[in-house]
Amino acid sequence: MLTIKDLQVSVEDKTILNGFDLEIGEGEVHAVMGPNGAGKSTLAHVLAGRPGYEATGTATLDGHDLLSLEPEERAVVGLFLAFQYPASLPGVGNMHFLHTAVNAQRQARGEEALDAASFLGQARSTMAELGMDPGLLGRSVNDGFSGGEKKRNEVLQLALLKPRLAILDEPDSGLDVDALRAVAEGINARRDGGRSYLIITHYPRLLDLVVPDHVHVLNGGRLVASGGPELAAEIEAQGYAPFLAAAGAGAEAQTASAR
Repeated sequence: MLTIKDLQVSVEDKTILNGFDLEIGEGEVHAVMGPNGAGKSTLAHVLAGRPGYEATGTATLDGHDLLSLEPEERAVVGLFLAFQYPASLPGVGNMHFLHTAVNAQRQARGEEALDAASFLGQARSTMAELGMDPGLLGRSVNDGFSGGEKKRNEVLQLALLKPRLAILDEPDSGLDVDALRAVAEGINARRDGGRSYLIITHYPRLLDLVVPDHVHVLNGGRLVASGGPELAAEIEAQGYAPFLAAAGAGAEAQTASAR
């Protein structure tokens, strides 16, 4: 589904990702962890098409060259990004925003638009599953929402847009226990063979609820360790230091052998 090879990303001549490689198969859930400044959010933003980055290498989703597409074109081919800090849009109604987004994607794929009644029925049903107040549909996007309401609203977007690949940038950030559990349940309810996830997080607590197929450690612009869900437990117990030290020793040995 998603194939990333030798991804190099820089901002103002500062290299952030350096030879990043990753493959995510259909229906798989991958988690990327790492210390602050490792490049985790940069990875999410580059894949989604945020301007300001210089990127080379390849990143394909179902054969589509993501790096050559505009952000809205990436959304049409099935990419979704849930933000770490969802923006508030005062004056933009949440229902209008969601309905317009859903129909824009349906139109781009040659599908029939949903009328207001059909969309409202889907939205209310999904909000009930997520424990969301249906009154949030009548408010501006994220305006005055709590942290938990913002993250639930991101999962609501995911559920309605039905992407092929959902990138979740620290979906556990700023959530209390109840909100975290609601968000995790919303994600798990949409784990199926036709949708994959890339979860970016600092902490293993989310991965206790949304158990990934693969966990990776990012540092120095590339993946320095990969494993199953048990890797997150090792990080919780030991921190990142052992993985970063091993990666540093490996890099030094590789440099020495090349001399």
